[in-house]
Amino acid sequence: MGVQWLLVCHGLGTLLVVVSFLCGHWPIFQGTFIQRLHKFLTFGAFDYFRRFVEFVFGSRGTNALYLTQYYCCDRPNPILQALYLAIVGGTYYLIVYSTFNYIPGHYMGGYHKYTSLLAVGIGILLFLLTSFSDPGSINAENVYQYLSLYPYDDIIYSEKECSTCKILKPARSKHCSICDRCVARFDHHCGWMNNCIGEKNTLYFVMFLLWHFFLCVYGTVAIGLVLAGRLKELEVVYILTAYYGIENSFRSLAPHVVQWLVSSYNTQILVMVFMAIVSMLLSGFFGYHFSLCVSNTTTNETFKWEDYLSWQRKVKEAKASAESLKASLDDLSQETTKPQESKWKSFFKRSRLEDDNEITKNNIYDRGFFQNLYEIIYPLSSRHSFSTHKLKTG
Repeated sequence: MGVQWLLVCHGLGTLLVVVSFLCGHWPIFQGTFIQRLHKFLTFGAFDYFRRFVEFVFGSRGTNALYLTQYYCCDRPNPILQALYLAIVGGTYYLIVYSTFNYIPGHYMGGYHKYTSLLAVGIGILLFLLTSFSDPGSINAENVYQYLSLYPYDDIIYSEKECSTCKILKPARSKHCSICDRCVARFDHHCGWMNNCIGEKNTLYFVMFLLWHFFLCVYGTVAIGLVLAGRLKELEVVYILTAYYGIENSFRSLAPHVVQWLVSSYNTQILVMVFMAIVSMLLSGFFGYHFSLCVSNTTTNETFKWEDYLSWQRKVKEAKASAESLKASLDDLSQETTKPQESKWKSFFKRSRLEDDNEITKNNIYDRGFFQNLYEIIYPLSSRHSFSTHKLKTG
């Protein structure tokens, strides 16, 4: 059973590292081991490596390391794009090499050899569309169009000039320091795409996440059906019960069946576990971005709203403290004999912050479920053809 436990540890370890790296900074993991592992993976490991390089190679080594970090993290580069293609191509190759020999099988038709290739091709097409499409670049020629499309809400967006582009920043836009351009309805810069996600390619990005989720589920289920077919075709259950005297029950057969599968089809099971883990992560990412789409919000705006709520919280707490202090001073000056209020009662009478949902109702860009989705499918800038000259003079 050593191989089975090794497989289980492999799956759990992979899941822990991937979740910690990608999601460890989320508030739900604050103060947990996952948050500490995230800090180590994103900051601590690099710091230890930097110290090692400095110890071995001196200042020249650290300078080369910082230049490499700058290129990989702060400038546009195709490293993660190449890694994506390597992961997809390598996984598909392993599936073809290890599994296609058993297709068609008892539960899988031969057409899956072609539908799987088509599914992978569509995934790569969505990747290319997201990577190389214009996210909604803003320049001096179209800035007035975007200024008219997205009004300022004077809460998280107000009129200001981009210090780099030297043009007015339309609401919902941001200057990407990596791409060095202002992007309309900026969501985030995606290293995997080597491109910003903005007004014009959000649909491609969301479809990329959804399709790859289904692609991973398809691969996981397909391999599972192939293995189930091999069990049926080779009559493994019958052999175990008839020749080895094992009781014909799930509890008795499961350990022996798993042991046989791992020893005979370990490559297929490793690929299946990998795709199952990735599908869970993709489902989370898709759910998050889909919720942003239906509320007409972006990732960048969620951070702005968090900053705004934090500021509101501090202001209200300061006002509550000032009012409490004033009331105490008034009581002392009047020398009242009024009995002191219970601490618990006082606690529950404190000024409560408005619920986050009440604050985010100030989102003037939320036009309703269907209208928000329509705006993702058919961006505002593609519906209007404005004359820059008329906007400037009119």
